[in-house]
Amino acid sequence: MPAVTVENPLTLPRLPRPDVTVPERRVLTVASAPSGFEGEGFPVRKALATIKPSYLDPFVMMDQMGEVDYAPGEPKGTPWHPHRGFETVTYVIDGVMDHTDSHGGGGTITDGDTQWMTAGSGILHKEAPPEWLVQKGGLFHGIQLWVNLPGKDKMMAPKYQDIGRINVVLLSSDDGGALVRVIAGDVAGHVGPGSTHTPITLLHATVSPGAQLALPWRKDFNALAYVLSGRGTVGADRQPVESGQLAVYDGFGNRPGLTTDGEWLRISARPRETLEVIILGGRPIGEPVAHYGPFVMNTKAELVQAFEDYQSGRFGSVPAGH
Repeated sequence: MPAVTVENPLTLPRLPRPDVTVPERRVLTVASAPSGFEGEGFPVRKALATIKPSYLDPFVMMDQMGEVDYAPGEPKGTPWHPHRGFETVTYVIDGVMDHTDSHGGGGTITDGDTQWMTAGSGILHKEAPPEWLVQKGGLFHGIQLWVNLPGKDKMMAPKYQDIGRINVVLLSSDDGGALVRVIAGDVAGHVGPGSTHTPITLLHATVSPGAQLALPWRKDFNALAYVLSGRGTVGADRQPVESGQLAVYDGFGNRPGLTTDGEWLRISARPRETLEVIILGGRPIGEPVAHYGPFVMNTKAELVQAFEDYQSGRFGSVPAGH
């Protein structure tokens, strides 16, 4: 699992040692992600599919794409399709993906790069492996996350961010047993490169066998941890988790009108097993969600308008040559 790594995490800035007098968050539930297929047929695990929406706000969906080793001719992507009302975040851990959209955004990401697309008022885009990879085959593994936008921002102008792996903020746990890659948000004063409209934190952590990661966490954010690979435990009550499972921590948004007393998260790897985990959280928007297909709006009427605008060509045009 390449992503971004370092030989010695102890050379990195370290997270503070948790204050044992400060309570940590418990885990409300652990759920296994169902498997399926997206786009032209690439395999995914739908990490958030079985979780109550009230626990997820401001997140809508997250797919683990792969891990799959394609034979020559097998790599697949998604055809041209529309989006409105939210942001898509594509993080490639291993492999190569090309992005093209109707507003001039685009590029190639690989091994720790991220593409952050704000669909806003409407956009057409396509994500697919480059032609040379289709012919050659190879390993592919990544995630795609959908982040909701508040109603006031749903019709903002589309935007594209290319977040190269050299810009990702790298941190070490207090004892050097875990490597933390901060893609967006603030972890103990260390701010990731992703520019977000909805306040969130997104990171990818590698926890060494038998080690523990203690993360300071904002009291006004919810918290989710999705295991990409390995086995371990999460939360103050040490609930077991393994590859393909999502842990939902107690916190803001799960108890309306209240914040949590827990100010840090615990994630531990089992002996002899490295734990790879995506950790994310955000400030709940607290608005109605009307979600259908590629559109995430506040009302059914806005969904109808989105379909009409797409069919009328108001999301832009597929670039020449595509």
